[in-house]
Amino acid sequence: MITTTSLNRSQVEQIVREIVLRRGSALSGEPNLVVSISARHVHLTDEHVETLFGQGHALTPKKALYQDGFYAAEETVMVVGPRRRMLPNVRILGPTRSYSQVELAFTDAISLGLDIPVRHSGQIEGTPGCVLVGPQGVVELPQGVIRAARHVHMNFDTAASFGVKNGDLMHLRIEGACTAVLEDLLVRADATSKLEVHLDTDEGNATDLDHATDVKLYKP
Repeated sequence: MITTTSLNRSQVEQIVREIVLRRGSALSGEPNLVVSISARHVHLTDEHVETLFGQGHALTPKKALYQDGFYAAEETVMVVGPRRRMLPNVRILGPTRSYSQVELAFTDAISLGLDIPVRHSGQIEGTPGCVLVGPQGVVELPQGVIRAARHVHMNFDTAASFGVKNGDLMHLRIEGACTAVLEDLLVRADATSKLEVHLDTDEGNATDLDHATDVKLYKP
């Protein structure tokens, strides 16, 4: 039987917070840059949605995300690691994908008893697995638990203005009480994406992003 472990205040705050917190910061030359904190979340296949929530079930959009066509779903699952350590109410992001993937911060992984690698989304070969528990069923993932590498979305025109292309790496300077430079943000450029950096909760907390006075994205 899976039992709920005691949760500290930090874990509770992460569970109840919105899946994505956005901070738009005025930049020299890039006033539309958005730096988002992506809390722990799950991507699922159609098959796994039906296993977890019932035959014929489709994800129900709860809140649109910054990138057009993507949303936080109403549905959540329990993520269970080794020795039955668990994280309850982990939000699912839609739309569905061709593979299932769990994205955690290192702090989340430690609480689950997992040693997860930093990977670009979709590169799940050889990664740890976990068990997902929904109201109608259970899915055992043999692999797919990662810490998503920090990255920045942009369209081709924006990439050209920065002098970068899809697959290049950039740096992000966050200024404030905890000024830091985060290196090697993967550029994910396509025809339609808005300019948006994705960090995880550990990175956001370490840099005190919510109280940053300025952020700057630049080519190293």
